[in-house]
Amino acid sequence: MSIQNPVFIQTKEFIYDTAAFPSAHASTILSLQSGTLLAAWFGGTDEGNDDVEIWISRKIPGETWSRPEALTNFPQMPTWNPVLFEQNGTIWIYFKIGPSPQQWIGAFRASTDGGISWGPIHYLPAGLLGPIRCKPLILADGTWLAGSSMEAGYRWDSPADAPYRTWSVWIERSTDQGVHWSKQGPVTAPDEPWGVIQPTLWQAENGEIRMLMRSTRRLGKIMYAYSKDQGMTWSEAISTQLPNPNAGIDVVKLQDGSLLLVYNHTTDNRKSIHVAVSHDDGLHWSKPCVLEEGPGEYSYPAVIQAADGMVHLTYTWQRERIRHLVLDPQQIPQD
Repeated sequence: MSIQNPVFIQTKEFIYDTAAFPSAHASTILSLQSGTLLAAWFGGTDEGNDDVEIWISRKIPGETWSRPEALTNFPQMPTWNPVLFEQNGTIWIYFKIGPSPQQWIGAFRASTDGGISWGPIHYLPAGLLGPIRCKPLILADGTWLAGSSMEAGYRWDSPADAPYRTWSVWIERSTDQGVHWSKQGPVTAPDEPWGVIQPTLWQAENGEIRMLMRSTRRLGKIMYAYSKDQGMTWSEAISTQLPNPNAGIDVVKLQDGSLLLVYNHTTDNRKSIHVAVSHDDGLHWSKPCVLEEGPGEYSYPAVIQAADGMVHLTYTWQRERIRHLVLDPQQIPQD
């Protein structure tokens, strides 16, 4: 059973109660200057099934979330991991197409009217996937740093698969809003090829670009790396003190310069989801606060801060629906 809401949770709701699909996962959220929220995720009968499509919903201030609308239509191929972000009035949604992460094709659509209508699907060149799960970091000069990753070998965790599987993080970099790309990396864990994926990035006060990464249960920790040259070269991945049960994470740098991390503070399951705060470095974190817990799964968070200072996050609820929370960051314990 879920715990009572902490005082810092201002809103706790589902984006939808019923939908045309029974299973949902891997959400993303965006706040526009108008106050409108956009959320997207993949939904179908189950992850990886051919009927899984990208779905989107809008929430205008003072109204409820709109009915989910399909943004893709690939009847014989699943879609995965949408990522929403905005720059200069254009909204992008990047996603993946393919039977498994080892066979993904990167694609995107764009909107110039606040997510009401969307342009055609564009496909990335082979070897590029765009932001793999978390929002990209947009630098002051407009450069996009898209945290990406590759999963080679078998799809599922199994000791027998270990010699034939490798994970690594890459940075896909664009200086012209996704027209052209370069690829930096890989970022790997020393002596551990079966290592890290799905980075989430921020820029520190000293200009360094830093990232946290998901790891397999063999590593069992959230991993950390940094770049001193605007994402061109990267350190090796090192372990933080935070556990990671092979589950997605996300970070947002707040207006006051601190960091807010949403993750599963567990070693072997996704039965609770947490928030913690760091003062810029990303290695030292406050005690985790539980957002929700109970039987089933609470996972794959996406987190942003809106112009009014409130933090919005979405996450998978029981693989059935997408949960939306609004947090007051000033009330989150930081000890």
